[in-house]
Amino acid sequence: MKKIIFTEKAPAPIGPYNQAVLTGNTLYVSGQIAINPVNGTLITETIEAETTQVMENLKAILEAAGMTFESVVKSSIFIQNMNDFGAINTVYGSYFNEKTAPARETVQVACLPKNVNIEISVIATI
Repeated sequence: MKKIIFTEKAPAPIGPYNQAVLTGNTLYVSGQIAINPVNGTLITETIEAETTQVMENLKAILEAAGMTFESVVKSSIFIQNMNDFGAINTVYGSYFNEKTAPARETVQVACLPKNVNIEISVIATI
């Protein structure tokens, strides 16, 4: 059985998917990009600002499911330019305890939705 998770504190889906799905003790959070949920604008001034907005969107969805970043067991990071990895990693890392950080992969891709520079999805457990 699955439960759909939705919060207005994160961007509404821009396609036929949900922000997150909880099944059993596992939450699958769809990839988030740097859309400001208040006004719908893309945050792309710097890679740091863009990554922060992505992480804040993920945080809002996790909270809507009664979870935190400590609940995350796996994350997937998709970036346009591997040269941004250091800056992304610094912002991303500030949301986790390094000793309990999740498993992760970071992949450079050719194109992301709305031509953003970064998209992150996570899997979390209760």
